[in-house]
Formats: sequence, structure tokens, C-alpha cells
Amino acid sequence: MARAPLLQLSDISLTFGGEPIFSDLGLVVQQGDRVALVGRNGSGKSTLMKVMAALVEADSGSRVVPPGTSVGYMEQDPDMSGFATLGDYAASALDETERYRVDMVADGLKFDPETPVETASGGEKRRAALAKLMAEAPDLMLLDEPTNHLDIQAIQWLEDELKATRTAYVLISHDRAFLRALTKATLWIDRGVVRRQEQGFDAFEAWRDKIWDEEDDQRHKLDRKIKAEARWAVEGISARRKRNQGRVRALQELRQTRAAMIRRQGAAEMALESGPKSGKKVVEAEAISKSYGEKLILRPFDLKIQRGDRVAFIGPNGAGKTTLLKMLIGQEEPNSGTIKRGTNLELAVFDQTRAQLNPDMTLWDNLTLDPEMAVSGRSDQVMVRGTPKHVVGYLKEFLFDERQVRAPVRSLSGGEKARLLLARIMARESNLLVLDEPTNDLDIETLDLLQELLDDYDGTVLLVSHDRDFLDRVATTTIAMEGQGRATAYAGGWSDYQSQRGTVDAMPDPVKRRAKEAQNTERVPEKDALSFTERHRLEELPSVIARLEAEIAKLEEFLMDPDLFTKEPVKFQKATDALVERHAALSKAEDDWMALEEKAG
Repeated sequence: MARAPLLQLSDISLTFGGEPIFSDLGLVVQQGDRVALVGRNGSGKSTLMKVMAALVEADSGSRVVPPGTSVGYMEQDPDMSGFATLGDYAASALDETERYRVDMVADGLKFDPETPVETASGGEKRRAALAKLMAEAPDLMLLDEPTNHLDIQAIQWLEDELKATRTAYVLISHDRAFLRALTKATLWIDRGVVRRQEQGFDAFEAWRDKIWDEEDDQRHKLDRKIKAEARWAVEGISARRKRNQGRVRALQELRQTRAAMIRRQGAAEMALESGPKSGKKVVEAEAISKSYGEKLILRPFDLKIQRGDRVAFIGPNGAGKTTLLKMLIGQEEPNSGTIKRGTNLELAVFDQTRAQLNPDMTLWDNLTLDPEMAVSGRSDQVMVRGTPKHVVGYLKEFLFDERQVRAPVRSLSGGEKARLLLARIMARESNLLVLDEPTNDLDIETLDLLQELLDDYDGTVLLVSHDRDFLDRVATTTIAMEGQGRATAYAGGWSDYQSQRGTVDAMPDPVKRRAKEAQNTERVPEKDALSFTERHRLEELPSVIARLEAEIAKLEEFLMDPDLFTKEPVKFQKATDALVERHAALSKAEDDWMALEEKAG
């Protein structure tokens, strides 16, 4: 059965600064679509999404949205002028009776709607923009890197919400686990061409590699044909000049075809070299604690890190991950306890705030004026692991072109800033590498390369990240900071942490209680009696129940106003109807959970 289109682009062409971004591009987004939009940094993903949202006008082509269809876009840098708080901005398109939607989403995304706009951080503003989009619930959501600046708990909340919604969406993200869980189709931008596959991101890399292999075969065949025709032209054309002009023209056309083939951008030529070996013991912390005034960051905590360990720090934003990291490397002191650091440590730090980069300076100056990279008497060279290199050549290894070298850092995208910071820290030898949120904004290919480099790195790695897939690939130990000053060490990465910690504690209270009761029974199931659909429903019901309970609490709070019925009878009735509907939905969800749990048992 054909699905109705929500948005259609036809023959779209767009040029920025003389360089074509797209040419004759076409695509359709339909009802129920859950689409991953993927491509290298700089390939035009965000630009294409802005064309879809009608925020960027194409040079030619058409954009068609059926009457009555709403399209919402999550702004990366939202304009909040005229709004006092983040909540005012997020609720600006909603009726007062629907304001509770913003509060619900804000609770899941972990930001305070009462935060004044003028004091809000960039991450808080992005979360408010995401809350605005989700609260408005358009027919088509365009989500550009929604997981940036979210901790893992907020990412999982968002993932559950997007699983449950019937709204179509197109999603840009570099979080593999997020894309695998949510998408059922893939749009791939590669050298100005957009291809679509009716499979989710899990199948993307095999599809991409197959297309690239086919391209390579076609290129090799064409090269061989051009070589053979060129040899014929040199050896045989003089005797048959008149009757073979057509063949000469065909050779020229082959060469034009070959010249028109746009070569793929290679992977960054990043290298990570460890310096002299550190001592076997890198850091030993005993009973360290930390608080700021009355805010407890860390209860007494012990940790031993040895040479070669890959230690990841996870937890909600504000739990103290970066603070603990700074204490371990000596940038902050604990309030109590002792920290002993090993011998011969050579430290390199990737800072999540990119504070090491001067936004007003050029890429060139950010490298050549760095005291640790400057080559005495040479303003065009940088010292890379003990060897002088021309600054342009070194930046090309990190996929920057000559036009960008003299541009200010502030003109770079988030992914480009991350690559520039990697260029700085990889220029020096180290044996203790600290990576605080390195995965934000990096494309999938660069993340793959970074993971391979970390696998081969002889030193020790301390890592803060909310990318579950990256944590699974890299971490050998995970320190979970779970709030209220608690920190616990687990062996392995994210999935290992989840399996060791268990999932019962994450369930809503009524469900948790019933789950524990079920665990205490002596029944031993012979086999899983649930179908695939029932098993999926059982897994998602705890988050559905939690969401409904939160909505009910917000509606009840709204209805507590004693003057609401007199002053706003329409709003009172809408809120009352919504409350009745959600109570019914909650009752059904709890009944479904009990029935499925009993069947599974």
C-alpha cells in the first residue's frame, strides 16, 4: 500500500561560493519514514536538511509539501531573542493548555525551562530547540545532530520517544547505536549525489562499500580502455586518419567521462604515537572525594589505572565526570584522599570545550603559534612528533584544503574543529591520552579511524563519551557516576556495564516492584513464549509507563489552579480530557505489561 508523501524535492541544484553542493537532486519523504541522513563531514547533510525545511533556497528545482502538512526543524543555533526563558522559547508555538508538553520533554532532556535565555549555555539552547520541536509534534521532524550535548540517559529517553512516535523523521547523527535503533531507511550523500536504501543504518556500511567497489571496477575498466585506445591513436592513426576520426572523438569523450568522475575523499591520515613508556602504575587514587560547597560531586572513591588501560567515565551531565578526570591528571585537587601518579607521564588532552583553539585566529596560526608545535625561525612549518612539516601539508592530512588554512577557526563546523584539535594533540608524542567528549560532531569514517588508532596506541586512555557504540569499541573499564557522589567501576564498555548493573533499577516504580516479585518466584521458564512483536512491546512498556506518569503529573499540576475553570473553561476542558485519556492509556499499558510478563514467565 502506497504511503502519502510528506515532502518532495525535485531537480534541486545549489551552489555555495562557486562550488556545487547538489545538482539535479531529488528525494521523497513519506508518512511513517524513519530515515538516517548520512555522509562525510562537509558533504552537505545539514545544508540539505535546511533545504528540506525551506530555510535555504535552492538555485533551481522545487520543494513540494502537501497542504496541511507541517514540517519542523531542530535549529542548531536557535534565535531566542525576545524570549525570557528557555521554556518561553520552547512553548512559543503552543497553546497554554499544551505547555505541559514542554515540561515533559524538558524533564526527559534534562534542562530547566525556567533558565534565563541570557545565561543559558549553547548545549541548553540546543536542548530547548529539540524540546520545541518534539512538543509541537509536526508531521515530519528534521533532526540535525539531536544527541549532541545530551548524556546517555537523555539519549535513551529521546530514543524511546522516537521509537514510540508515529511521526515521520529524518535524522542526522554520528551515534551508531542511536541510528541502528531508530532508522528503517537511509539517505546517503556522497559527492553531491543522494542515494536511498530501504534499510536502516545497520545495513549502510555494507551498501556503501558495495557501491564503492562497483565504482572502482568501473574506473579500472575505463582506465584500461582509455589506455588501449590511446595506444591505438599513437600507433595507427596516421595511416587511417580520415576514416578513424570518429574513434578519436570517442577517445576524447572517454577522457572527459573519466575526468568527470569525482574521486572519493580519502580518510584523514591521522597518526597517534606514544612516547617513552610510562611506569606500570599510571594513577592510584585512594579515598578521594570532592564537593563544591554543599554540592557533593564524589564520595570517597578508590581507583587504580595501569599502563595500557582504557578507562571510560559515564554518567548524567553534571554528575562530575570531567571533575574526576581533572583530579586524576592533576588539574584539580580532591578535598580528601590521595592521588599518586606514575613516572614518565607524557600527557595529551582533548578538551570538550575546544578551549585550546582560538576562534579568532586562523587554522595556520592556531598550529604555528603553539609553543609546543612551533619550529624556530619558520612560520610555515610545525613540529609533528619530532619532525618539521609544512603546515598546509599537515592540515591536508586531516582533510582541510588550502582555502581553509587561512580562515578563522570560528568559520569551521563542529566536526572540523574536532579534527583540528586532534591535529594538535596528535602532533606530539604522549603516553597518557585524555579524551573528553571526542566523538561529538566527528563523522563515522573519522570515528572508525580514531578507534583503530586507539586500539594500536601503546599508552593509556582516559575517555568521557556518551557514544555507546564508541564506548563498547574502546573501553576496558567503565566508571559510572550515577549521581549523589556515587562512582562505581565496571569491567568492559557500555554494554558490559548495562549487563552487570541490570535493568530493573531503571524501571518505573510500579513496574520495578512487579519485576522484583516476578524474580522472586520459583518458576523456571522452559522457553520464551513471546513473539518478536510481543517481546519488543514488553521491552518498551517501562518507558511508555514512565512517560504517561510524567504527563499525568504535569496535567494534574496544571488543573490544581482553582481559578482555571472560571477563567479558562476551554483550557480546563482540554486538560481534563487529556488527563482522562492518559489515565486510560496508563491503565492499559500496565495491564499489557503484566500480561506479557506473565506470558514470558
